[in-house]
Amino acid sequence: MNEIEELRPVAETTQFIVIKLGDEQYGIDIKYIDNIVRMQHITRVPKVDDYLKGVINLRGEVIPVMSIRIKMGLERDVETKSSRIIILKLEQQGTIGVIVDEVREVVTLENDRIEKVAYDSKDENSNFLSGVGKSDGGLISLLDLNAVVLESV
Repeated sequence: MNEIEELRPVAETTQFIVIKLGDEQYGIDIKYIDNIVRMQHITRVPKVDDYLKGVINLRGEVIPVMSIRIKMGLERDVETKSSRIIILKLEQQGTIGVIVDEVREVVTLENDRIEKVAYDSKDENSNFLSGVGKSDGGLISLLDLNAVVLESV
């Protein structure tokens, strides 16, 4: 082994939970995920934005729940046996739940396999993405959770 090989840094990695919204796969950075729970009764809250579905009571904590689909301009959520609420803990916004169609798997992506997304002011969904990850020949759109939930809480 020569010196150059010895000095090569270990690739930094990030773990993402892969979720489905419609036919698309998205990744959520695992460091933000506090819990994943089955769909449950969501108590409506009057006079809030359409994408805020209401609140749930999780072990005594009242947590607002939002629909990423509606926030991103997709068709409304259709609840199935695979639907889940992902509980996120975000530094500035606190705890919030997001409804997803399905939780698929956890993937570990090397940071050099993540392409940053160029911001397109005409495409409002592009500002919800932090990048695109390449995994097993497929692409995973990586959600920028702070952008997705920024105005929500």
